Amino acid sequence: MSTDTTAPDATTFDGMIAWCREQRGQAPIRYNDNMSAWELFDYADITTVLMDPATFSSDCTGLAPSQDDFDLLIKGDITGMDPPRHRKMRNLVSQAYTPRMVADLAPRIRACAVDLLDRVDGADGFDLVEALADPLPIAVIGEMLGIPATDWPLLQRWEAVLLGEDDVSEDTTPEDITRVLEGMAPTVREMTTYIRAHIEHCRAHPGDDLTSRLVAAEVDGQRLSDDDTVGFVGSLLSAGHITMTAMLTSMIVLMDENPDATAEIRADPAVRASALEEVVRLRPPFPRVGRRTTRAVEIAGTTIPADTMLSLWVAMANRDETRFPDPDRFDVRRKPNSHLGFGHGIHFCVGAPLARLEAAIVLDVLLDRYREIAVGPNPEFRNPWLLSSAKRLPVVVR
Repeated sequence: MSTDTTAPDATTFDGMIAWCREQRGQAPIRYNDNMSAWELFDYADITTVLMDPATFSSDCTGLAPSQDDFDLLIKGDITGMDPPRHRKMRNLVSQAYTPRMVADLAPRIRACAVDLLDRVDGADGFDLVEALADPLPIAVIGEMLGIPATDWPLLQRWEAVLLGEDDVSEDTTPEDITRVLEGMAPTVREMTTYIRAHIEHCRAHPGDDLTSRLVAAEVDGQRLSDDDTVGFVGSLLSAGHITMTAMLTSMIVLMDENPDATAEIRADPAVRASALEEVVRLRPPFPRVGRRTTRAVEIAGTTIPADTMLSLWVAMANRDETRFPDPDRFDVRRKPNSHLGFGHGIHFCVGAPLARLEAAIVLDVLLDRYREIAVGPNPEFRNPWLLSSAKRLPVVVR
């Protein structure tokens, strides 16, 4: 068992991966004294946990740091629910958030991407985050939820605050996280108040948007409570936006680092879908997820007591050589590719179809418009311990 928390070059994604690989080389499981949590790194161990929600709960309230305003979001966040409530919530959400609804967004996504790039037309370079990877997901989610375009800047402002996590690291304690949550609480309160008012508006004036559909969804005579709807809409605004920005910027970073793979992607559009899966494998938006043990259980030869926090390093599981040959290679034709970047089991990401569709359209638009796309000088990335994404990604285009 190792308790060393020194990470090589911990401010970078590669440094975080190097730290994970070093820890995994010592043991497949380690105890983090600061967070009072056991950390797992192997694909087999992590998938075992994700496939057993009865033993490994997604509801970490009581163990993880909390704050009242965040707790409202968590209450309706489907990713933090266990069966049978999770099943009920997912069934209700699935009534509103249908494959047809996602597919119907394709023309709007393309038009929005083209419009945003038209605004930097003729420029030899621009910040991809500012020009495209940040405003596009906001526009798509805002329109999908029926939020007026005049309020989309509010969504961007809220996200800017919620992503202010640069002081969080592997050495962070629960007390540190509590301070971070308290600092963000006024913004979360403003966001949830807005969402609640938007729900009331959609109930009084229903449209063909997702919020109106959520309000009307019904299974066995039961509907979503307003608190559940607030939590789901809030988590969709946050996770949906963050995930897409991360996926789009990681795509360009990996293409820049792998010119041979990029040539394949340009030459053969048929590989683009598998290339995007490889982006999520190598740079999953969220590098780790949490679970709570509901009983004493043995993992990797270690007995873990009940009510203990687990930190599952998805980013390392996705590079487990026993599952992925040549795991650090950006293999755009990799098959099979059973990565965990969108989750696994009952908590497989409900927004994955939209993320795949949006990324595929943006990739096509970028490759149609530019013969060359290269990462420029001085890119800035978010804290890799929490999120694999750029916050500023200058690109040079031809």
